Amino acid sequence: QVQLVESGGGLAQAGGSLRLSCAASGRTFSSYGMGWFRQAPGKEREFVAAISRFGGNTDFGDSVKGRFTISRDNVKNTVYLQMNSLKPEDTAVYYCAATLQLPYSTAYYSPATYTYWGQGTQVTVSS
Repeated sequence: QVQLVESGGGLAQAGGSLRLSCAASGRTFSSYGMGWFRQAPGKEREFVAAISRFGGNTDFGDSVKGRFTISRDNVKNTVYLQMNSLKPEDTAVYYCAATLQLPYSTAYYSPATYTYWGQGTQVTVSS
């Protein structure tokens, strides 16, 4: 089992940047594929980014491609989401999630693939 704790959310202006962190504890972090999702009020949970166990594969949702990057540090047991060129429509609660499912695939785009979730961190982007 793994516990996930997100941090780094807050208020940013449009065009600004934030970096989210997700610290993991429990079983070996490198056993897990990791994902970031977000959910705005009244909307479904949306895929943001995913990364394979050792970082060799990454994918992004269409709405964040070219603006967000995902990375991980398996020594620090942490996955990061660097968010640049923020837009008001990026406002949401951001969640990190972990999965033991292999191999890395487009299944990582689906919330159903993930077993473990953090509590979420609010990101608000003002215009």
